[in-house]
Amino acid sequence: MKVGLYFGTFNPIHVGHLTIANHLAEHSDLNQVWFVVTPHSPFKKKSTLLEDNHRYQMVDRATENYPKLRASDIEFKLPQPNYTINTLTYLEEKYPDYEFCLIMGKDNLNSFHKWKNYERILERYEIYVYPRISKKAIVTKFEDHKKVHFINAPIMELSSTFIRKAIKEGKDVRPMLSENVWQYLDEMNFYK
Repeated sequence: MKVGLYFGTFNPIHVGHLTIANHLAEHSDLNQVWFVVTPHSPFKKKSTLLEDNHRYQMVDRATENYPKLRASDIEFKLPQPNYTINTLTYLEEKYPDYEFCLIMGKDNLNSFHKWKNYERILERYEIYVYPRISKKAIVTKFEDHKKVHFINAPIMELSSTFIRKAIKEGKDVRPMLSENVWQYLDEMNFYK
């Protein structure tokens, strides 16, 4: 089983995330895509995040009708702040028959050399890169690496930051979220 790991805070998960993950599950050699909900990214302030379990609940609801997509809270059990290499090592031990790969936006590939043990990640794991629109040129030294695969996925210019801001301003963001995620956000009165 070949599993793509799509890491993120998913604060909240939106249709852009789902479109990219589903595209990879349907149009690449990946059998499944797991949304790994990150409790605390070393690059983000924790104070801006909803509680871990709420973000996991939204991802779980968003993926419930997609058999090749699933929510993962695996990083909740690991020491914080966590690093991708630690999660990969843990998953390899827990699921020895699975082959794990990373999924990231092209903009993240630009800063990949700053990740803890990035050389080891590149040695052992394939990376699937989806396109992103960027105001500055995205040039990366990893473009010709044999383990890095660029995927012609739909470009989604939509961000969780934009959605949070729009909700706070009283805007209708329902088309940007799956219905059950919107219902959960609305019911819990999040981001208002």
